[in-house]
Amino acid sequence: MQALCKTNQKLSCDLYGEAPDNPLCSGNQDSAPLIFPDSSMGQHWYAVQTRYRAEKRVARCLAAKGFQTFLPLLREVHSWSDRRRRIDTPLISGYLFLRTILCTDSRVTVLRTPGVLRFVSFSGEVAPVSEKQIEDLQKLLDNNVSCSLHAFLRVGQRVRIRGGCLQGLEGILEQSGGNKLIISFDCIERSIAIQIAGYELELV
Repeated sequence: MQALCKTNQKLSCDLYGEAPDNPLCSGNQDSAPLIFPDSSMGQHWYAVQTRYRAEKRVARCLAAKGFQTFLPLLREVHSWSDRRRRIDTPLISGYLFLRTILCTDSRVTVLRTPGVLRFVSFSGEVAPVSEKQIEDLQKLLDNNVSCSLHAFLRVGQRVRIRGGCLQGLEGILEQSGGNKLIISFDCIERSIAIQIAGYELELV
């Protein structure tokens, strides 16, 4: 199974909260507003949850509005009785990543995008995604490294790959067998596994 990614360049500001069912509404006025990091700190990556099978459409819409997006895709070969076809499917179903400076105006822009459900948040605060994690995931896909979803891991021995095309890639060493590196995204509680046989590792 071959992996690839799509990254749409550009930027803008951002928003808070969950999108209502009606994309023309700005949100539930009775709920407490979400807190955003200080926009003066610059751009950060954030996870955006989308409706079922709306990831690609949302990514295109946000890119058209000037946002930088990252939608990790897996290229899979689907077979039918009369043909075979390569299909790009989201690696992490229901999510994409957005890099921007957060501000109130962009909150309205993003949440009104058809297919957007919400920004991923904890305790009412929008949670940024580590730049290093995004870079590691992009490196995996750019190098066509086979990867797959894995049961979410939050704790374990953290290691770093030394040498090769995956130099600097960090993750959790799987305890059973120790031949898989698990990259976990705490903000969305999803993990991705890759085979690391033959790679040299060092403790982080």
